[in-house]
Amino acid sequence: MANPARIRRILLSSVASLVIATPALAQSADETQADDASTGNEIVVTATKRAQTIQEVPFSVNAQTAADIEKTGATSIEDISRSVAGLTVQNLGPGQSQVSVRGVSAGQIVRDQPGVKEQVGIYLDESVTSLSLFTPDFDLFDLNRVETLRGPQGTLFGSGSVGGTVRYITNQPKLGQTEGQVAADVNVLDGGDVGYAAKGAVNVPLGENAALRVVGYGEHFAGFINAVGPAAGKNINDGERYGVRAAVLFEPVAGLKITPRIVYQDIKTNGFNRADVYHLYQSPLAGAPALPENTQYLKLREGFRDKTTLADLTITAPVADTIDVTSVTTYIHRDILVSRDASALTGSVSVSPFITALGAAPALGNLPSNLKDATKLKTWTQELRLASTDKGPFQWVLGGFYSKIDRKYAQRLPTPGYDALVDAALGDGVSAGAANGFPLNSPYNADIPYDIEQFAVFGEASYKVGDFKLTAGGRYYDFKESRDFISGGVFANGDRNIGDKTKSDGFNPRFIVSYQPSRDLSVNIQASKGFRLGGVNDPLNIPLCSGGANGPDAKTYGNRPNYKDESLWNYEAGVKLASGPVTFNAAAFYNDIRNLQVTADAGSCSSRVVFNVPKAHTAGVEVEMAAQLGMGFSLAVNGSVIESKFDSSVKDGTGAIIAGIRDGNRLPTVPKFQMSATAGYTTEVSNGMDFSANASFQHVGNRFTQPSDQEAGAGSFSNSIFFNPATLANGTGAYNFGSYQLPSYNLVNISAGLNWENGLSVLVYANNLFNETPLLSLDRERGGRARLGYNVGTPRKIGMTVRKSF
Repeated sequence: MANPARIRRILLSSVASLVIATPALAQSADETQADDASTGNEIVVTATKRAQTIQEVPFSVNAQTAADIEKTGATSIEDISRSVAGLTVQNLGPGQSQVSVRGVSAGQIVRDQPGVKEQVGIYLDESVTSLSLFTPDFDLFDLNRVETLRGPQGTLFGSGSVGGTVRYITNQPKLGQTEGQVAADVNVLDGGDVGYAAKGAVNVPLGENAALRVVGYGEHFAGFINAVGPAAGKNINDGERYGVRAAVLFEPVAGLKITPRIVYQDIKTNGFNRADVYHLYQSPLAGAPALPENTQYLKLREGFRDKTTLADLTITAPVADTIDVTSVTTYIHRDILVSRDASALTGSVSVSPFITALGAAPALGNLPSNLKDATKLKTWTQELRLASTDKGPFQWVLGGFYSKIDRKYAQRLPTPGYDALVDAALGDGVSAGAANGFPLNSPYNADIPYDIEQFAVFGEASYKVGDFKLTAGGRYYDFKESRDFISGGVFANGDRNIGDKTKSDGFNPRFIVSYQPSRDLSVNIQASKGFRLGGVNDPLNIPLCSGGANGPDAKTYGNRPNYKDESLWNYEAGVKLASGPVTFNAAAFYNDIRNLQVTADAGSCSSRVVFNVPKAHTAGVEVEMAAQLGMGFSLAVNGSVIESKFDSSVKDGTGAIIAGIRDGNRLPTVPKFQMSATAGYTTEVSNGMDFSANASFQHVGNRFTQPSDQEAGAGSFSNSIFFNPATLANGTGAYNFGSYQLPSYNLVNISAGLNWENGLSVLVYANNLFNETPLLSLDRERGGRARLGYNVGTPRKIGMTVRKSF
């Protein structure tokens, strides 16, 4: 468990930061209006770069307000996804969630694939923060809402939004108002330890024409995973998150708004939410007992660290009576380290024919080995747009976008004592000769720096004629990527590929026809195109492939240097109805996907390769309903039914299906059915005091982590490797893991509390009331040869939150 004294200092410093005046950023004038306009059943969003109610937006949008987030007990994007039809999140550990919308998913992207692009754009207000594997886990305190824009949003939000866009919308500085909120939380996990948090926000005027809003938070995550082996311990996946957001709004003259902002967040965890089932060193094939629930085998402790700094500047000003200009400048710096116990990975290679046939000492398979993946990111983006502001029938937005990404990825595998054992078997100097300039006693190393530039011009316009509104838009993009690939160590090829390049350009349109006979009813039909940029595949680790360069794995997965852009046409029809206290929104959609980018484990090579699947599709229906039932009762229900499948196969030279990419197989990570229901009750119990209670039910259907997991025979390993650390004996055998299908799961959350007129509230809650263990994704090392297990969800959490608004 983390040092309690240090955590207390973190919490105190986070709250103390509320009195520090730090420069910061905000949204456009429309977004500020949206912050103030979300009242009752009418939620205002900015999904079209202007403020509109959800009922007015001519495509499918969901907004989870701050009240919704509190009712369901959500603390992360994964929690939010269970209450949003069509939004799914694959949990690969803290800061590593992968988001998909409407079934547009290519499967698991793992830690050493820095070149793969995201399919869903993630924004903090106006600033894009998407980074393929590393979706930032922003704290949800003092958010106004979280918007989910379903379907491709490439017209207005760019290349990372082929499936959709998720936007964290924060509360903005307010002129002439002093307000704030503080909150404290304490919770305990079933079978785990205690978590706690302190958070605060304050808004203060700085004279008549300026205001400052500062948010600070500190949190200790309770752990619930235990470890056996040399690095045994309890609750090893605990951690902490702390950060600050500070924004200043200047309005020197009417209509001119200048908002700088700084955001800093530091996440650290001491392990991962992984439950091992099969392990090289704890194998039933060697007579070892099965691991207990929520337990992993470790020779070394693991950890994750993500330091994120975001600075942005938004300026909105009128350039004519009916035209506003908005400039958004963003700089992001991230420093990410994933440190994993790779002893099983290195050991599985070391006791395989790669080394054993050469007579290496058995001890080679028993060394502690630490895999370190480091990512350093610097991103500059600039968006400039003009937009109409009048209330006439013709509305338009026109803009340009530029981004420059400098991403450096480095991988090291420090394994003390490895070189001496290898050299004893293969000859003196073998390890040093394979190092290629990298450190010794590290059998695999790689440096992969990326330089990515993108330029785009976009626009969208609408014209209203009677009850009809026609909308058309498009985005032209030009993209260039350059990277180096340098590797070394006895597991590597000794590559030195300098200046690998890929580039693309294209145009993506959107067309919408809306029929709105009244303010309460609208019918929308849409056709839109989205895109996901292509890239360069990493070379295979040939020394690890069965049979070397001429083996079956090398022939199947090798010689695939590039993968193409992924594109998607979305066809959608929706209806939105608001009648008094009831809102009902529904949409049916069909996505025709071309060149879907699917990641495949390259057999025994401990590498991953991205394939383009010529054709795939997703189709489905999503429904959302909310009602204020009277007498203090409220109800919200949402759900989606999605079919997502490959429409073509990818085969090797012999005609065999590669990695489960078979016509008719399901796309990975996507449940066919997902739904949630939330019921609330509020009543006055005395003068100035209300009682409230909420209950939510969330169902997520079965899924597959990778396409190959649904192939015949998946889960049965005839060549499983095992190693006995006590006797240094190793061998192979047949192990039947069972079905790779992730089963459906249900979560029930309940809460009850008291709210006073003076802004004080006390809430007690139980999340995952029935203590279900959701299996979120299948975790495998070296294709299952080294380790198999699951990333699992949080057990029952019981806690209390105290808030005070002023």
